[in-house]
Amino acid sequence: MSKILVVDDDMELCELLDELLSQEQFDPCFMHRGDEVLEEIRSSNYDILVLDIMLPGKSGLEILREVRRENMIPILMLTARGEDSDRILGLELGADDYLPKPFNPRELSARLRAILRRVAIDVEDENELEIGSVSLLKQSRQAFLKGSELSLTGAEFAILATLMDDPGVAVSKETLCLKALNRPLQAFDRSVDVHVSNLRKKLANGGGGKLILSVRGRGYQFAS
Repeated sequence: MSKILVVDDDMELCELLDELLSQEQFDPCFMHRGDEVLEEIRSSNYDILVLDIMLPGKSGLEILREVRRENMIPILMLTARGEDSDRILGLELGADDYLPKPFNPRELSARLRAILRRVAIDVEDENELEIGSVSLLKQSRQAFLKGSELSLTGAEFAILATLMDDPGVAVSKETLCLKALNRPLQAFDRSVDVHVSNLRKKLANGGGGKLILSVRGRGYQFAS
């Protein structure tokens, strides 16, 4: 049973999510202020964090920035519908996915399962993949560039692994969304683009150069 921390100051919504997520075989815990979340993450072992952006005490984006300095726990952001800038900023800061409010609670459950499937260890998968200066350990979900470990979110690791499975082949955004994020690509959804941008920055900062290429009209490819 996956342990989930939901941080939202909407008490009515939290009561609804408590009932639904428990029925869906999750173990939900709830907090309603932002200034207490970091210490809770440090002291307890959660499988995933659901974080609203608008919170008393400290905003969800501030919390996201702080958590990502020391913890790679999967994070799903709850954003106001139409606030594209918040969604993009959340992804740039290291969120794994987002869900705009108002939402169907069952959609939240589906997104959580998709994220948890992505970070689950697949013991039957080929463990090591190495192309040039980049190597992946799939079972432990570790990525290395020139021998130094990269600090990647679950979404970033999944996208990198998907691209490296077919080096030199353009992979469409639709395919990346399905294989790496475990959900269909939606209209005006820039999640894949932002995750790829983050990946490129981390690879470049490590001296990896241009390892992920854009192929006009076709998607992205890992340089073979």
